[in-house]
Amino acid sequence: QCNLQGFWRNELGSNMTLSALDATGTFMGTYHTAVAATNKQILVSPLQGAQQHPGTKRQPTFGFTVQWQFSDSIAVFVGQCFVDRRGKETLETTWLLREEVPSRRDAWKATR
Repeated sequence: QCNLQGFWRNELGSNMTLSALDATGTFMGTYHTAVAATNKQILVSPLQGAQQHPGTKRQPTFGFTVQWQFSDSIAVFVGQCFVDRRGKETLETTWLLREEVPSRRDAWKATR
C-alpha cells in the first residue's frame, strides 16, 4: 500500500514533506519548488490536501493545494500514488497554477 506521508522529490529538484493522514484522509505539509517564473526569493510554502478512501486503496488518488509564499498565485495538484513490484512508491501528478491578474479581461492568461 502506498503511504503519502514523508519526503518526496521530483525530477526537477522540487520537494515536499507530507504529514500523516488524519482519519478523514486529509493531510498538511510543505512544498519547496525548484522552478518558478519570478525574480523573488523562492520560499517554502504550505500545502493542504486529501487522499481518496484512506487506508482502503493500494494505489490511492489524492489532491493538494499549495499557497505560494513568494508570489500572487496558487497551485493545485491531483495525482495517484503507484507502488511497483519492488515496493517503490512513485507519485504521478498533474497541476494547474492560477496567477492573480489585474482584471477579468486578463483572466484568459491567468492559468497555466
